[in-house]
Amino acid sequence: MPEASFYILQTHSLSDRFLFACKLIEKAYRNGQFCYVYTDSLHQSQQLDNQLWTFRENSFIPHQLYDGVDNIAPDYQQTVLIGTQTAPEKWQKLIFNLSSNYPENLKKTARVLEILDNNEALKKAGRQRFRQYRQDGFEVSAHKI
Repeated sequence: MPEASFYILQTHSLSDRFLFACKLIEKAYRNGQFCYVYTDSLHQSQQLDNQLWTFRENSFIPHQLYDGVDNIAPDYQQTVLIGTQTAPEKWQKLIFNLSSNYPENLKKTARVLEILDNNEALKKAGRQRFRQYRQDGFEVSAHKI
């Protein structure tokens, strides 16, 4: 059964959300999992891209922006892709959803990680996605950080 895990942070900062995402992405990468990170905008994708380079001094996580049109998925499958489009086929198993939308095409997805901050509008949209995941047969959990 696919899983959806919600992480609710106590802060209101997009930067803190991205820092927490970087830590989880690093953990997944070190465990041999590659992922797709779904964002709301190119600006957010670029912000996360920059933060992945700098969040930890000795950390290296291969990653690149993906726009679904101009970029061809990298040959090296252990690359983390970041974008606003539907995840390419080989990157659908693990999805980090930092967007305010429900990800499309989750048929091959084993796990979605949702990272929310303490913004009421963001939490409200997260609750709607929580219900949608349940309706779609995901095992859903929530963790307050």
